[in-house]
Amino acid sequence: MVLILIFVFVLGELITSKTRLRLLIKFFVSQANKGYLNGLATEMGESTNAIRKELNHLHAAGYLEKNKKDNKVEYQANTHHPLFNVLQKVVLKHLGLEDIVATVLDRMGAVEQIVLVGDYAQGIDSGAIEIFLVGDALNTEYIQQLESKIEDLIQRKVSFYLTSKFHTDKPHIYLYEADPSQK
Repeated sequence: MVLILIFVFVLGELITSKTRLRLLIKFFVSQANKGYLNGLATEMGESTNAIRKELNHLHAAGYLEKNKKDNKVEYQANTHHPLFNVLQKVVLKHLGLEDIVATVLDRMGAVEQIVLVGDYAQGIDSGAIEIFLVGDALNTEYIQQLESKIEDLIQRKVSFYLTSKFHTDKPHIYLYEADPSQK
């Protein structure tokens, strides 16, 4: 845990390339995220050469896998890399998502799921985090004042949506799921 906190503290200084940092976020916030060179360049507003250079560095280091599909090369996180879990935790900590989960579970009531949607579920660090809190009898008074506290803590805009059921076909990441045996 201390190692992860040190990585998070120096992540911005350790990774001086903003493009490389954005690619790490893209691929390590969710192992399901994938991308092609041109799509990543468009998504990040960068030249294809800048993206290609960073993708090559990350692939050469073993952090990304390349898969040829038709005439395109698709990239995704190498889940078999020995540092995959550590990097994923560092990225989640860097984005403040671990802090959100801990804070919500502390005082929200009977939370069944915490689900990340929107840009962050796709690995895009847009500055606006959207979270669905799923459960019955959630503490709505607490959630109203929680958004601004978390925003101050993680320096990102946070929007919570309360629901008793969550169903979508859009990209999402389960940040927390209650143990069904404890319901």
